[in-house]
Amino acid sequence: MKIVVVDGQGGKLGRQLVERISAEIKDAEIIAIGTNSTATQAMLKGGADAAATGENALVVACRKADIIVGPIGIVISDALMGEISPSMASAVGSSNAARVLIPVNKCDSYIMGIENVTVSEMIESAVKKIKELSE
Repeated sequence: MKIVVVDGQGGKLGRQLVERISAEIKDAEIIAIGTNSTATQAMLKGGADAAATGENALVVACRKADIIVGPIGIVISDALMGEISPSMASAVGSSNAARVLIPVNKCDSYIMGIENVTVSEMIESAVKKIKELSE
C-alpha cells in the first residue's frame, strides 16, 4: 500500500499524519511530498519511508499512489499561500488514488461544518479512513 502524504509551509500537519499512519498501518509505504524543503524535512523526521520536494515530485507520486492524504488545499490551485500550483492540484484531483483530505480553514478557503473539530480529531478520523482503505 503506497500512501503519499502531501504538505507545505512548515510541514507540521504532514509530520503528524506520517507519525500516526506509520504507527497504525505497519505495511504501508509512506512517501512524503513537500511543497518546500522545510515541509519535506518535517515529514522525514516523522518517519516517512521516502520523500521528495516540489511540483514534479508530486505529479509523479500521484501516478503511483494508492492513497493521497493532506490538507484540502492540495486540490485547490494557489492554496497553501501559493505553494500549490495548478498542475499540482490537478495531479492530486485526477489521480486514481483515494484521497483523504483534512479540511483546514486557511488560505481563504473555508469548509463549513468543521468549526468544533480539532486538528487532532481530524487526523484521527483521517487515519481511521486510511486504515479502512488499506484493508
